[in-house]
Order: sequence, then structure tokens, then C-alpha cells
Amino acid sequence: MVVQWRGRGAGAGAVALGLAAGLTAGCSGPGTVAADERSAARHLAQVQRTADVLVRSGSSRARTSLETANGGTRVTIRGTGGFDYGARLGRLKVVLPADAAGETEHRPVTELLAPGELYLKNRGAGVPADKWVRIHTAALADGNLVTGGATNPLAAAELLRGAREVRYVGEARAERDGALVRHYRGTADIRRAAEKAAHVRGALLAAARGFRTRTVPFDVFLDERGRLRKVRHHFTFSRQAPGGGAELRIVSTTVLYGFGARVDVELPPERDIYSGAVAVTGA
Repeated sequence: MVVQWRGRGAGAGAVALGLAAGLTAGCSGPGTVAADERSAARHLAQVQRTADVLVRSGSSRARTSLETANGGTRVTIRGTGGFDYGARLGRLKVVLPADAAGETEHRPVTELLAPGELYLKNRGAGVPADKWVRIHTAALADGNLVTGGATNPLAAAELLRGAREVRYVGEARAERDGALVRHYRGTADIRRAAEKAAHVRGALLAAARGFRTRTVPFDVFLDERGRLRKVRHHFTFSRQAPGGGAELRIVSTTVLYGFGARVDVELPPERDIYSGAVAVTGA
């Protein structure tokens, strides 16, 4: 299910703001500037503490999408699942589009996310169907922000610790449950986020080294309790191609709902983990 967001009276609001600007031009003063600065500081702080609020929320359901654009080719990978933020454990079922690997049908990939590790089942590439692949996320060039086909919601929230230039866009409502949300837009610095991270520092440090640019534009929607309801990150990095470096743009969207839902994640025993060589590539 795709969650859509609609603004509240966007057209009328724009007209009203235009009229108000005409009526109040020249009336601003030091007090107004100071109030604007305080408001901007509050918005920035609200976004930067998103991860802390998410951990206190306990758990949630999640829907994810990852859209890659490489030249004229676009591929979208979708996932559903749940996360226990206190335990830092999550489970996702990720579905590849029909033509993502040159095949007509793909079995969903099951992903288990744990501190510093990613487990994959139905990985393909010669891995037996009953075996899991274990990947250490800090060893990945992107810290698994996109490699697994979805961004760990906690990592997505921790990335917002590096937020800067945050602008409050306005209010909206989620069509799924009608929750009132506040829309913020800005950019985040991956290295700054890694330095402040409380849960996924190693992964973010890897990402800071691997991405073409450390600056990540984002749109984030928080509810009245400051909980993350939706976040969209725009990542850019280079991959080596036969003709040289190829720029890859990735848009990762995470939608959270059903806070407090029961989330059971059991990591596979060592005997079920594949011990052969596995190629690791970006999403």
C-alpha cells in the first residue's frame, strides 16, 4: 500500500500568504527576526532528536521503497515488515520488480536487521534456498543504507541527527490513518550524523566514506508526539562502470505506522548461515 500525503489548503494558503506579505511589508523588526530564529532552532532540534523518540516508541510496522536511477533505467524495490527499536532488531520482506535481475518472477527476500549485521534469505546468486547470508554492515561501502534494498528505519532516523538547514513546510495528514503530521525539509550531513549516532555509528561512518557526497536531502513527517511517520532520503554516489565512474541516484522512502505492534525477530542459528562466497552489490 502506498501512503499518500496531502497538504491542507495549499492553494488557498499560498494566496493568503501572498496577501499577508503585501499588507505587512516593512513591518518586521528585531523581535520578528528573533522569533523566526527561535522557531527555526526548534524545528531543527525536533528533527535531530527523531531517533531518540523512535527508540522510546518501542516498535512499529513499516513499509519501504527504494528507487534507483542509473541513466535512463529506474528500478523500485518495496518492502514490508516491523521493527523493535529498543532491541534494534527488524524483519522485512523485500520484493524485487519482475525485471530487476532479468527474470520474470522473484521470490521475496527475507531480511533480518540486527546491530551491525544484515541477514538475507532467498538471496539467490547460488545460495541454497534454506540458508541465510550474513553481512557485516560496517564493511559495506554504504553502511547498508541502501545495499539491502531498504533503509533500516533506525538508521534513517539516526541520519537526521546530522540535519541542517531544516525548514518547516506545513501540516499534512496521512491517508492511512488520518494522523496529523508536520512536514520538514532539509539536508543532513552523514559524517555529522555518524559522530552523534547512538545506535548505528559504524554503519554511518562507512556510509560517510562510501557515498559520493556526504550531504543527503530529505523530507520528513513527524506526528504530534515527534514520532517518525515518513522520511524520504535522496542519496547520490558513484559506482565504477566499464567506461568510468557512473553516478547512481537512490530515493529511499520509509513509512512507519502501528506503533507498539508486536515484532518478533529470531536470528538464525550458525548452522543455517551460508559459509560460501557471496557477491555484495548495491541495490
